[in-house]
Amino acid sequence: MSPHASIRPVRDGDWPAVAALEAEAYASLSLSEGQAALESKGRISPGTCFVLDLEGRVAGYLLALPYPRFQYPDLARTEEPVHHVSNLHLHDIVVAEDQRGRGWGSRLLARLTATARPAYEHISLVAVGGMAPFWASRGYRAHPEIRLSESYGDDAVYMSIAVPGSGTGATKEVARFPCPVS
Repeated sequence: MSPHASIRPVRDGDWPAVAALEAEAYASLSLSEGQAALESKGRISPGTCFVLDLEGRVAGYLLALPYPRFQYPDLARTEEPVHHVSNLHLHDIVVAEDQRGRGWGSRLLARLTATARPAYEHISLVAVGGMAPFWASRGYRAHPEIRLSESYGDDAVYMSIAVPGSGTGATKEVARFPCPVS
């Protein structure tokens, strides 16, 4: 990472930029939640929500929160705290379009994985917009038995992975996350 780039916790003043990136990434899929819903996820678990700061510009973000395994946040409402779970739900990861393909998504995911270890055993997500093969290629396992809300879209898939190094049988291969993500 360059001296002018960092992955850091989300600050209060970052939320308008996070919401703008989210809207840009998901509006065409009708999945945009809006700033209040995004902030509610950040308030629940500030230690697992990060921004990519490039010379003072929020150029990406990752929001994750503790959530019971095989359940997922509702896109239409703000969230209440969930305590004492061994699953960390990767709710959203976005890198600005002009920064994609530079490894920033991989770095955000590596930060999440390092933060998740040893407090969490699994990381879950809902793959949207046809991204299930992408996540499967990185070791995430689809759980087609989990019925998802229509608000996630027709092709949404609930997926999860054991946190590498958590003692749940994950392999080193899974920990690499070699990917640019949207």
